[in-house]
Amino acid sequence: MNDDTHSLPPLAIELRAALDGHRHTALDAVGQCLARIEADEPTIRAWRAIDPDHARMQARRIDSRGAVGPLVGIPLAVKDIFLTQDFPTRCGSPVYEDGLDGADAACVAAARAAGAVVMGKTVTTEFAYFNPGPTANPCNPRHTPGGSSSGSAAAVASGMVPLAFGSQTAGSLIRPASYCGVFGLKATFGCHDLAGAKGLSPSLDTLGWLARDADDLELMRSALSGEAYRALPMHRQPGQLRLGVCRTWEWPAIDPAGARAFEDAELRCREAGVQVRRLELPQAWQPLAQAQKTIMAFETARSLSMEWQDHRHQLSAALRGLIEEGLACAQADYAAAQALARAARQELDGLMAGVDALLVPSAPGAAPLGLDATGDPVFCRIWTLLGPPCVNVPGLHAPDGLPIGMQLVGRSGRDRDLLALAASLHTILSREGLQS
Repeated sequence: MNDDTHSLPPLAIELRAALDGHRHTALDAVGQCLARIEADEPTIRAWRAIDPDHARMQARRIDSRGAVGPLVGIPLAVKDIFLTQDFPTRCGSPVYEDGLDGADAACVAAARAAGAVVMGKTVTTEFAYFNPGPTANPCNPRHTPGGSSSGSAAAVASGMVPLAFGSQTAGSLIRPASYCGVFGLKATFGCHDLAGAKGLSPSLDTLGWLARDADDLELMRSALSGEAYRALPMHRQPGQLRLGVCRTWEWPAIDPAGARAFEDAELRCREAGVQVRRLELPQAWQPLAQAQKTIMAFETARSLSMEWQDHRHQLSAALRGLIEEGLACAQADYAAAQALARAARQELDGLMAGVDALLVPSAPGAAPLGLDATGDPVFCRIWTLLGPPCVNVPGLHAPDGLPIGMQLVGRSGRDRDLLALAASLHTILSREGLQS
């Protein structure tokens, strides 16, 4: 595996500038990514399906037509729960080994219309739950990349593509972004169409995407929203930033490296001049993580009812257990979990009064050793349930060098503002010379 980060292909915004300035072609961009894939894929195993010739064909078509659009010529990976017209969709499960065919999922169609080159499908855990695929972490292939957006996070981290779609139902995007040391945006719940995605829990499933730069996340956000791309504001002065540092009720699940990184993040912010306030979550929020689990189990049992009925023997023990839990869940318990979530959503803006975002852990710590599990989504569950935008911000590391990200939680519908804050925080976390 190539460990030279300086040889990574350009960022999406760099490619866009080079393509606009005719210093680069779409075929050049695809060629750089394919070279990286050829070098790293035997170790990382991020891809479920990829067709180099088809990628080159898309690039040649773009170059010959002089196509325009915010993502023109930019290589894109797609998590293998989203339908794509040119690749089968297998959802990480032997149930669909022959693949689901169909038109592009809404997000894929929007990206393609904006000019993106769909390189292929990246590995997902089984139906975006816990049972892992073969993907390894580019930062250390002996460690998990996280899940369920395993292949997407690994493909971006290793430079195989500048952008990749993922999704989140518990911690499926923020956690792998943290483990692999990249940026990841879980968009505001409901802001982007999930048509054409194999769903798990309609109250929780949320679109997201991964990149090596906050502006790359904004480029995709603007393309999907039909907005003209505008670069994020230049990094705000630290004294203008207001963060609510919140350990959350799940803090006992943090590991020593994760706790040290979180404390380091707060210290770096304070030393840089950020206005930092420590916030405590309301006592009434303590059951929210369990509420997320209840809703996820109840809805998964219904979303996968056909697979349960006809292909139960092909499902993993973990997924069968989740479905059984959902089938056993009383309607009253599900309704109570939903009511608790609604009440907390109404309180969230008040909790965030006076701060721009909450700073919370992305994961318990660095990526665990081994590929037979994908880590714990404990620090993402309540934010997925409540629906605000969340960003993993890389920049810190465990003593063994593995990345540990920090999660920013913003206000619903203010995804661009949160990305601008993430860019500023990344500068602070990555700065050398501060106490660590």
